[in-house]
Amino acid sequence: MVQVTFQQEAVTLVGNELKVGDQAPDFTVLSNDLKEVSSKDYEGKVKLISVVPSVDTGVCSKQTKRFNDEAEKLDNVNVLTISMDLPFAQARWREVNDVKNVDLFSDHRNADFGEKYGVLIKELRLLARAIFIVDSEDKITYVEYVDEVTDHPNYDEALAQAKKAK
Repeated sequence: MVQVTFQQEAVTLVGNELKVGDQAPDFTVLSNDLKEVSSKDYEGKVKLISVVPSVDTGVCSKQTKRFNDEAEKLDNVNVLTISMDLPFAQARWREVNDVKNVDLFSDHRNADFGEKYGVLIKELRLLARAIFIVDSEDKITYVEYVDEVTDHPNYDEALAQAKKAK
């Protein structure tokens, strides 16, 4: 299992580590208007899934804004950001930060995504920072579990991998 830290302290991730070549697990999250959204809603599409603990913190905010800015340059790639924030907080953050190119979802209700993708931090009930690229056939083509949750992911590599996915 992946080992990550939060503020230099080891944390426990719930769920199984996913690897390149794995079938991407189906998941259900909440949209900002409290509607359930399933990974099946993106069937047949390439997905860059950006996982953050909370969009309302410095690194998470920068990560989400960076992928929002890059999303316009990605042909046939849907950018999803998933956090444990309440949908209302996500909607408020989205409006204040003028984020329009990223689908922002909450895993707060059931932690379905967090458990299935192995990013749920048991001690904090937050999601560990990670990036998943999922191709149009729902195969995982790139994975980055960020070692220290407060660090940035490798944006350039994630974007390069998203552009290569079909």
